[in-house]
Amino acid sequence: MSLRNIFFGCVACLLLLASCKAPKQIQTAIQKVDSSAVTPVTHPEVDSGAIKKAIYDRVHSNKIDFNYFLGKVKIDFNDSKGKNTNATAFIRIKKDSLMWISITGALGIEGFRILVRPDSVWVMDKLEKTIAARSVEYLKEIVQLPVDFTVLQDLIIGNPVYFPQNINSFKTTGNTLMALSTGEYFKHLVTVDTASNIILHSKLDDVDELRNRTCSITFTNYGQLQNRMFSNMRAITVTEKSKLDVLLEFKQVTFDEVQTFPFTIPKNYTAK
Repeated sequence: MSLRNIFFGCVACLLLLASCKAPKQIQTAIQKVDSSAVTPVTHPEVDSGAIKKAIYDRVHSNKIDFNYFLGKVKIDFNDSKGKNTNATAFIRIKKDSLMWISITGALGIEGFRILVRPDSVWVMDKLEKTIAARSVEYLKEIVQLPVDFTVLQDLIIGNPVYFPQNINSFKTTGNTLMALSTGEYFKHLVTVDTASNIILHSKLDDVDELRNRTCSITFTNYGQLQNRMFSNMRAITVTEKSKLDVLLEFKQVTFDEVQTFPFTIPKNYTAK
């Protein structure tokens, strides 16, 4: 268990898993070759700027805006060896400035408390009585991804990430739209419900085929919450020769109630 267990594509939720997985295992898992590369969307080449903008706007149309966020999340983690880990995360966010995460185990004992700012991450290990402080740049080096506060924030809230207006192709089938966008780092295949514009599925693959990692996220159990469409269930799979499965179930969610962010470091804690 350590700070370096940061999650790949959903990368914010990786921060939740940071306290539940050995760093070497996560690093190995995201660097192996993916066994299921992106399947291109079957549609003629998209060359109209208006079409690209319309698809981009649809994917981002339900983007959640907020000032404060409070969430309680049940986490079920299964690794390639069949080992299951359960934990509960309590998350508080002040938009664009502060993120507070408390991780408790099966017995309700708090094991980790994490404080994230736009420029730094602090991890308090309450079991080992240690405190670790790292820069966001350090986290980018560890996961070798463009991770910043905004990406982490959007992933927890359920907003689309790494989906630029550079739409390569798209396809509509029944009530769904599939759109493939390619950015600097990822190919991102998004499936959207055309009736409500909610995101049903998101699949991220490395543009660099030599580092072909894949993260697949399925969004379900949507509910109307304070005029926001929020996915209460996220099934995440990181695939390579082995597979990492994570299920996030939001048990409690509140928007725009002012939150506190307690993070007092005891004097007997050791820096690491």
